[in-house]
Parts: sequence; C-alpha cells; structure tokens
Amino acid sequence: MDQGMLNALVLPLLFSLCGGLYLYVRFPERRPRALLIMTLFQLVGAYAYATAPNDGLFGLLVLHAAVAFVLLVRHLQTPTLLVGGAQQ
Repeated sequence: MDQGMLNALVLPLLFSLCGGLYLYVRFPERRPRALLIMTLFQLVGAYAYATAPNDGLFGLLVLHAAVAFVLLVRHLQTPTLLVGGAQQ
C-alpha cells in the first residue's frame, strides 16, 4: 500500500492534537476556535483517507477523532461565565 498520505499527514494531525490540547487546557476563551481547527484537520484527514485508504492513517484519524470528540463534549458540558463572574 501507498504510505504517502500517512507520511504527509502524521505531523499535521499530531500537531493538531498537541496544539488543540494545549489551547483547550491553557486558554479556555480560545476553546471554540481550537475545536473548529481540530475538526477541519479531521476533515482533511478524512478526505486523504478517502482518496488513498491506509490502515495507519485510519488509526491516526480514529485517535484524532476520539480526542476531538472528548474535548468537544467536555466543552459543551462546562458552564459559560458571564461578565462579572456570575455563572449562566
């Protein structure tokens, strides 16, 4: 099988995971944008998998999707803070 797509997407997907986790933990106000960017990386990876299926790429995409899904669910479950510190 062709390893080209896997080699081309390993570093961007790992960067997306590490950067998304860092932004999620360190900067709560940037969480929506970080989750959007992680979703866009997932879509690029899904397109690459559709054009050149590969088991390694599929495993990496499953890991990326699981992390993005867990972060998205945690973000949706956290209450938002209003101006002045009162919770909504």
